[in-house]
Amino acid sequence: MTASSPIIIKGLNHWFGQGEARKQAIFDVNLKIAPGSLTVLMGPSGSGKTTVLTLMACLRNVQEGSVTLLGQELLGAEENQMVALRRRAGVIFQAHNLHESLTAEQNVRMGLEVHGKGDVAQQSLAAKHILTQLGLGTRINYLPSSLSGGQKQRVAVARALAPNPEIIFADEPTAALDKESGMTVVKMLKDLGRLRGTTTIMVTHDNRILELADRIITLEEGAVVKDENI
Repeated sequence: MTASSPIIIKGLNHWFGQGEARKQAIFDVNLKIAPGSLTVLMGPSGSGKTTVLTLMACLRNVQEGSVTLLGQELLGAEENQMVALRRRAGVIFQAHNLHESLTAEQNVRMGLEVHGKGDVAQQSLAAKHILTQLGLGTRINYLPSSLSGGQKQRVAVARALAPNPEIIFADEPTAALDKESGMTVVKMLKDLGRLRGTTTIMVTHDNRILELADRIITLEEGAVVKDENI
């Protein structure tokens, strides 16, 4: 684990489009994220939350300013550096992005294979363990087509968490979940921070989980307008 701040952002600006259609989306964002913390990014639709998240997560190239992830500068980073950093992180998307031809266990094992964690037997054991923790012990061998929307999302969460990443980026991870399932997921993320030092950055509109956050950052029109430590 990285002892210092896992994410440091300085003077971050970002644009979309080209020529006359070019429009600035992020304005001079400066953030320093504490290790092991659960940080929530909030704001209305179009406020820039997901853009900031994807820039932190090496899913979009930094155009201007500085983003340091796990001690490495992302501005001007080579693709091989970005790939190596992605392997140290877990990403949970609002769309579950599961492989429809693979069972729940196989989808989670695929996440472990990408990270090169363990042999097949170890991967299978780890996948079953985390799926059971997320209430899917009886759905381990089900294909996504046989799962509800909430169950699919929990499989996606399990896939991101199974490799024990140093940092987790989550974009609306509880959007498809009922209150109980959503709280289970967020409590698990909180526990990972406490027990393993895992840092979580979460974009959400879900007010139900704010009580579990260590910090709430609010964006409007691409700028940070409020930053609260809870």
